[in-house]
Amino acid sequence: MLKLTVLLVYLLSSSYSASAKGASAGPRPSSGQLYKFSYTTEVLVDRARGSAEGSAGYRVSSGVDINLVWRNPSSKDDQLLQVAIRDVKIESAAPRPDKNNIFLGSTAESILGKKNLAALEKPFLVHLKLGKAKGLYSYQNELTAIRNLKRGVVSLLQLQLTSGKTQEADASGRCMVEYKAEKDRVTRVKALDSCKTLETGFTTHSKVLGVTGKSSSLTEFTLEDGFIKSVVSEETHVLSLNARSNTAAKVVSRQALTLVSKEAGPAETAGDDVAAVVKSLDGEFVSITLTPEKVKTKCKTCPSLWEHWQAIHKQFEPDSLSKATAPRNFLSLIQSMRKATKEDMLRVLNNCSKTALPQIVDAVTSAQTPASLEAVLQFLNFSDPKGLVLQERFLYACGFASHPNEMMLKSLLNLWNGKIGSTEIRESVMIIMGALVRKLCQKGGCELPTVLEVKKLMLAGPHSTQVEEEVQMYLLALKNALLPEAVPLLAEYSESEVGAYSTIAITALQRYDVALITSEVKQALSRIYHQNRHIYEKNVRAAAADVIFSCDPSYMEVKNLLLSIGHLPHEMNKYMVSKVQDILHFQMPASEMVRRVMNDMISHNYDRFSKVGSSSSFSGFMARTPDTTSTYSLDILYSGSGILRRSNMNIFALSQGAHLHGLQVAIEAQGLESLIGATPDEGEGDLESFSGMSAVLFDVQLRPVTFFKGYSDLMSKMFSLSGDPMNVVKGLILLTDHSQVIRLQSGLKANVEFQGGLAIDISGGMEFSLWYRESKTSVNNRGALAVSGNVTVDMDFLRAGVEVSFETEASLDFITTVQFSEYPFLVCMQMDKATFPFREYLTKHESLLTGKSFVSRKGKKELVPGSEFPLHQENSNMCKRVFDQGW
Repeated sequence: MLKLTVLLVYLLSSSYSASAKGASAGPRPSSGQLYKFSYTTEVLVDRARGSAEGSAGYRVSSGVDINLVWRNPSSKDDQLLQVAIRDVKIESAAPRPDKNNIFLGSTAESILGKKNLAALEKPFLVHLKLGKAKGLYSYQNELTAIRNLKRGVVSLLQLQLTSGKTQEADASGRCMVEYKAEKDRVTRVKALDSCKTLETGFTTHSKVLGVTGKSSSLTEFTLEDGFIKSVVSEETHVLSLNARSNTAAKVVSRQALTLVSKEAGPAETAGDDVAAVVKSLDGEFVSITLTPEKVKTKCKTCPSLWEHWQAIHKQFEPDSLSKATAPRNFLSLIQSMRKATKEDMLRVLNNCSKTALPQIVDAVTSAQTPASLEAVLQFLNFSDPKGLVLQERFLYACGFASHPNEMMLKSLLNLWNGKIGSTEIRESVMIIMGALVRKLCQKGGCELPTVLEVKKLMLAGPHSTQVEEEVQMYLLALKNALLPEAVPLLAEYSESEVGAYSTIAITALQRYDVALITSEVKQALSRIYHQNRHIYEKNVRAAAADVIFSCDPSYMEVKNLLLSIGHLPHEMNKYMVSKVQDILHFQMPASEMVRRVMNDMISHNYDRFSKVGSSSSFSGFMARTPDTTSTYSLDILYSGSGILRRSNMNIFALSQGAHLHGLQVAIEAQGLESLIGATPDEGEGDLESFSGMSAVLFDVQLRPVTFFKGYSDLMSKMFSLSGDPMNVVKGLILLTDHSQVIRLQSGLKANVEFQGGLAIDISGGMEFSLWYRESKTSVNNRGALAVSGNVTVDMDFLRAGVEVSFETEASLDFITTVQFSEYPFLVCMQMDKATFPFREYLTKHESLLTGKSFVSRKGKKELVPGSEFPLHQENSNMCKRVFDQGW
């Protein structure tokens, strides 16, 4: 052990001795020499597949003079360099015709200003130790943009002459880098995803709706006589939408430092340490950080929020919401609101029309700044029951928030603990708090004080009240929150004899990760389906079967489900047969196990799988692209008398290995058999007449709406029924919301903003005709979508940017017609997508602070043909009979 210690000490001392005697760790300029370099840095922005010739951007070129000011006598790799930038020129980075060249006739002085140019050309000092920049000395009151250009030059002066990984600080931030050294050539690869800066940014909680970035940085050094001969660096950032990778923007930053000549320079300065030498050279030198400071830039030419609102306010009227201009202006208004004060937003809220006000509440809430939250809470009076529409729009916007924080959840908790004038709003507050808890937990905020308080409230809620509506409210909140600790509670309520409790609890369990559905939970679901303890409604049993099938079922679980077919109510028999067939044809996780069980002739035979009826289950693809797969499913369950019991439409999106429940619209009806003198199914004889609709939108469960409840309510609405659908959700939703600042090694800064807005109107209705013995349910979805990705490189004095965007307006209708004049009754399901436009744009721009600007805008448009989504062949045959008979 002693010999090993002595050997290590010897090796370390030998290494230090070699460094002290001549083997350098980094570049060493010669004493008394002035190195004259040419320097260029350019930045280009474009769509991801764009060429350099067509990009927007600018180039800064100059001379750079470097000389050694001081070297530590005891360590030659501890040195102070003076760097002077001179002969600055600024020009377009891409070839332009004269009429489009905003830099034509401009000088660096006219662009930067005389004072700023002088500050840029004033010499500054760099402290290098073992090849790494340890300090930077410049002057007080310099503009940040000027300092950053100096930092960009310093980024090319630090390197190490041995291969290996290390951490460095430069204009990009504090980053991990890897060096590969070979003779007089050194390559540096920077891991840009490791860079730490003061800017934080944010992104959408859903990966499907999010943005992916790919970055690279490569710098190649050539050395001569121990110092830098040339440096070439290229850094690339590509940002794209996960759901549509063609919507992508690119930033390319290049730097080049080339030695032009060497000549006699000033002699070294004597001194004991760096601080003393710096002070002796110029007492006005101040130490500045190697990494950029966080600076809040203010647009000098942008309109105020009020001016912006005045220009676009007509686009927020209800008649305009079906057009893509509505979400496009919604996104631009959010950007203005994020820079505005509370007073600015209150001015807009207090002065817009009543018809546009709900849309403005959407925008103010979606801005998600402390000022916007304060403004909307001050504007809304939750103790007033007449303000239900605006209050619910605020709550839904909170539920859809792209990056909520604890402050937003705390505000809702304060509302809950305060006076709320409307029962419906009180329910929505609790349900939306569940959605916020889930999003905060996904970001690692499950232990935040407010989150813990709300979790405790939700988990204790169902047992704290005997009021049916309140129990349902807490269960819906838990359905949104998806807390692992809520699984046993939901399993308990899934076995409740109250059908509404069971349905909510079971559908909540279906949203959990399969790993959290324990054997105890699956046993409870099996007891429900097979009615081991209680008699359950058909829709509850069907929901339990759906969860068992979707949660990695065992051989016996599947076999017992299949053996039950033939012993169920008629329509449930048909539903289960259709469900099994759908699992087989659509290749679901349970498909393989179902096939195994069906090899057994007892489980799978003609008698069991030839049951007649009109209930059905079907899944299909809406769209399949290289980036996203979109699927739909339709589950329809009828009572034995031909009246709709449950209709469930789902749309899912899968991208980047992530899953998004884009839409669910469920319509339920019960207790309607007395209208046609029919006999209720088993376990449903005492059910109160009821019909309602529940919606899940972008993973957020909304407050259900009721069409009618009770026999008297039913009869009054039957005789006043207009057939017009009832609104379920309407508003403007911020889907994609990604903001980041990219600190380029050159010292320039790229601001990235990707946003997607949706104007949506979902409504549903149920028509019932005793005369024609026909019922019709409809779910109507209308939407206008606008998505844009902006990348801007702003240097205060000039900016260049690119915007990639697309927009569309679409509709999707789901209609079910039932004729129950005979049995088996005729059922026709239709799912129609209308022809819709799709428009795509590419905009590039350059502008100077002096007012000169250049904008290039290109676009293409196409019409996407409409279609009727295919369902099973049996449905097609039935629709033909329904429409052949007519009314």
